[in-house]
Amino acid sequence: MTRLGYQIPNYTYPGAAGDDIFGNVVAQAKAAEAAGFDRVFVMDHFYQLPGIGAPEEPMFECYTMLSALAQHTEAVRLSALVTGNTYRHPTLLAKTITALDHVSGGRATLGIGSGWFELEHDQLGYEFGTFTDRFEKLEEALQIIVPMLNGEKVSLDGKHYQVTDAVNSPPPLSKIPIMIGGSGEKKTLRMVAQYADESNLSSGGADEIPRKLGALAAHCERLGRDRSEIKVTKLTMCMVAPTMEEAEADLREVAGAKGWPDEVLDMVKSILIYGDPDTVGERLSELMATGIDGMTINLPGNGHKTERIGLLGEIANQVIG
Repeated sequence: MTRLGYQIPNYTYPGAAGDDIFGNVVAQAKAAEAAGFDRVFVMDHFYQLPGIGAPEEPMFECYTMLSALAQHTEAVRLSALVTGNTYRHPTLLAKTITALDHVSGGRATLGIGSGWFELEHDQLGYEFGTFTDRFEKLEEALQIIVPMLNGEKVSLDGKHYQVTDAVNSPPPLSKIPIMIGGSGEKKTLRMVAQYADESNLSSGGADEIPRKLGALAAHCERLGRDRSEIKVTKLTMCMVAPTMEEAEADLREVAGAKGWPDEVLDMVKSILIYGDPDTVGERLSELMATGIDGMTINLPGNGHKTERIGLLGEIANQVIG
């Protein structure tokens, strides 16, 4: 289960041209493994997200990237944070995650969510549907994917998906953990209680976490699930450097690469856990004190400087203990 994850959400690096990007991603994954992170995640998007960059910035298809990273790492588990269920039929996703498990030597994790980025769907031709549609699809997808990953033959005549005697051969090498991403207390956390091994809280502040943990516990009690079987992590965005001055310089460097004006810089600072090791460590300690089991952290502004990943790993491992 995820104790400390490292997410790579950004492929726009100062001075890096198109043919330099993949090598930088590999370097980040290897640095995260060396720094004690137990998961490496990439986003399952085709456009860069608001708040990180413009839609036309570089973004790779995640499962191709994860399979490539499997060849450059040895022990760290690999996952999307999280797969957008709307982009792939569930039988295809079951086959894809199984292939990742084989090419990684049994290191795949399935992170999955309902999908949310409407612009991406509209421009690329994926059906977006209503909020209700997307959650109905996610639940039907889990009813197909979970048994397929467990070696079972699956049939489902659902509202959104219909499959007949679906077979997944060869089966995965490992028992693939299921992580559901999202923070909704009524729908998402109920599906976590029913189908998942892990929950990643992707939005909301630290002050909301105890309430969400309580909602998950209530769903588990109602469904007869042992709450202790489920590990809960929080996705956190950081910018850490040896000094506050270096953190500021890193941020201004990536702002120059992305063309951010000063008002965007100020907004980014308000979103990130930002600063020197003492400042970042204190904020991460406050986050862990909410009752979560672990963290997944990204460095959207300076992860391309792999020494920052090592520094983050040192800080985070001290916090988690």
